[in-house]
Amino acid sequence: MHANFSSAASQVQIQLAERSYPIVIGTQLLGSALTYQHLPQAASALVVSNTTVAPLFATQLMQALQSRYRKVLLLTLPDGEVHKDWPTLQLIFDALLQNGCDRKTVLFALGGGVVGDMTGFAAASYMRGVPFVQVPTTLLAQVDSSVGGKTAINHPLGKNMIGAFYQPLLVVCDLDVLATLPTRELSAGLAEVIKYGPIADMAFFDWIEANLDALLAKDATALAHAIERSCEIKAWVVGQDEREAGLRAILNFGHTFGHAIESGLGYGKWLHGEGVGCGMVMAAHLSQRLGLVDRPFVERLTVLVGRAGLPVTGPRLSSTDNAGRYLELMRIDKKSEAGEIRFVLIDGPGKATVRSVPDALVRQVIDDCCI
Repeated sequence: MHANFSSAASQVQIQLAERSYPIVIGTQLLGSALTYQHLPQAASALVVSNTTVAPLFATQLMQALQSRYRKVLLLTLPDGEVHKDWPTLQLIFDALLQNGCDRKTVLFALGGGVVGDMTGFAAASYMRGVPFVQVPTTLLAQVDSSVGGKTAINHPLGKNMIGAFYQPLLVVCDLDVLATLPTRELSAGLAEVIKYGPIADMAFFDWIEANLDALLAKDATALAHAIERSCEIKAWVVGQDEREAGLRAILNFGHTFGHAIESGLGYGKWLHGEGVGCGMVMAAHLSQRLGLVDRPFVERLTVLVGRAGLPVTGPRLSSTDNAGRYLELMRIDKKSEAGEIRFVLIDGPGKATVRSVPDALVRQVIDDCCI
């Protein structure tokens, strides 16, 4: 596959036997027919996007797909985490059925994490599984949610609780699309980039500290390296634990606190990356209280998260028992076992562990870390 992409493109391979696929990273990929030439042919393709992204990139993608598919359809969903739900998912099934799409139809997820998750879940479910391709248009989706085959929708009681593990055929990370990304969305994506340092690669963490200004300025070389290294680490983890039986849970560093914040405030108030950024700081404090890391490490992470434009103090989710409300929300988490909340903690810089922690200790951290 390598030779047929632009010479500037790099590739990271997700190794999952017959479900293996490449992540292609480079410029001028989205609108190039060459990018998609190895995909299976079919009578139709459905591009799923949203009201923000479709006007920017849908035409380019659809033109690139025209030589491969007789019918290229577009479905534009409402934008935002608040729409990551059953009624919106139903719109994808409606479009597939109304257009007579068969089980060879290829779905293309053109957008951020919400579009990617919902399109993947629709692909996993429609006719018990049709092929799909991720074309992520946010930094967060390029470094995290588009890679690894996690698909889901939210439920009023918990985030990403209804979904499937379902791998795409290809992930296309075109750096050009990030030019239109709002600063807040860029910062949210940087949370997932920063995450990879403490859990797996402190040399990468050093590099992020040194290059954060370039990343915030959308420097193409810096972004390319950040995306490639993030995808390499995620590919390594997913290749060993596709369905999160063990190791893959470390990718949720910061997410247990973060998801509680997102659902506690109401989906969309804080972006996912903002919840993760703050959640990493809270998880680092918890790691320190357990004697796993020292105070300078927590301060170093807090400074970097803040520099990236992310919140470092948690919001209050209840005026009466704030810590109790956090705990209640965190029990509705996929890592919970028999009602015990399991946290991803830093067991020394560059190494993560997953374990349960006494509620009293978690309460102390929440009280210390919330405004």
